[in-house]
Amino acid sequence: MSTSLVVPLHVAYIRALGDSKNELSYHLSAHLRMNAVYWGLTALLVMGHKDALDRDEMIDFVMSCWDEEAGAFGAHPDHDAHLLSTLSAIQILLMQNALNRVDVDRVVKFILSLQQPSGIFAGDAFGETDTRFLYCAVNALSLLGKLDELDVEKTVAYIRRCKNFDGGFGAVAGAESHAAQGEHSNTHNPSKRWSAIVFVCVAALAILDRLDEIDQPTLCWWLSERQLPNGGLNGRPEKLEDVCYSFWVLSALSILGKLTWIDSSKLEAFILSAQDTESGGIADRPGDMPDVFHTLFGLAGLSLLGYPALVDIDPVYCMPASIIENLGLRKGWKALQRRTS
Repeated sequence: MSTSLVVPLHVAYIRALGDSKNELSYHLSAHLRMNAVYWGLTALLVMGHKDALDRDEMIDFVMSCWDEEAGAFGAHPDHDAHLLSTLSAIQILLMQNALNRVDVDRVVKFILSLQQPSGIFAGDAFGETDTRFLYCAVNALSLLGKLDELDVEKTVAYIRRCKNFDGGFGAVAGAESHAAQGEHSNTHNPSKRWSAIVFVCVAALAILDRLDEIDQPTLCWWLSERQLPNGGLNGRPEKLEDVCYSFWVLSALSILGKLTWIDSSKLEAFILSAQDTESGGIADRPGDMPDVFHTLFGLAGLSLLGYPALVDIDPVYCMPASIIENLGLRKGWKALQRRTS
């Protein structure tokens, strides 16, 4: 178990992810490919190693996932367009300074077509709905500079319906509060999917400048109660700790200015203990197999905790803070001060 971040190993781990094309798991996870590229690139940027992956090859892959019929991006070439992969594509192209490759008007039309009469968004034309997709829509429209085309009141009204007595939010109206409801993806079980319910609702309201909708004292209490004696965070009461909650919970607390409500030293130690110190990467918890999903969100959590030498990450958009600031989109979140050692 390492007590410091093994950056060179993590960079090497991410660079090697594309070398597994002959493995079954690589093909079984095709539906996550665009998201995985976003996770890997963002992790590299947080570590200050953007150039570890080939820029042109990455952009070519993103554009090969364009769904001409829908006017948006799929997760893999010849996959149908989806809000999750469309947001990841926009984020990747922004981080690679290649957003000019996007047909913005068509993407905006695709996104807005998915909003339902209730205000919730479907993920694609097949109709699954929850607040993850609402956040993806709000985030993407904001990054594209088209937030003015969204029916903000209808969107906020649906989030309001998802608010619970404990201050948290559910995936749909009437669902229980969860910091990260559902199962996330990882390389050794590619059938899992990710979501982060309290985070997506808080971040969407932050983008829309409607944090007044949140019962902030109650929600921050609920979020701080997610920390377990071993320092890790869980998604709801009586569940196991998981490294990815280091971002979902911390990001919401950061947006609400209450990051000091958790024991940062114990959480940092927990994240570092989940590193693979032989092959690189970060797992969901110590002793498990690493994957790129947990590698990003472990690093993002460490960045918010002020870990030395990492790049600041914006907790609202989960992208390097400098990019969001250059777009004029920074909100009033607060991270812990970056330590020098």
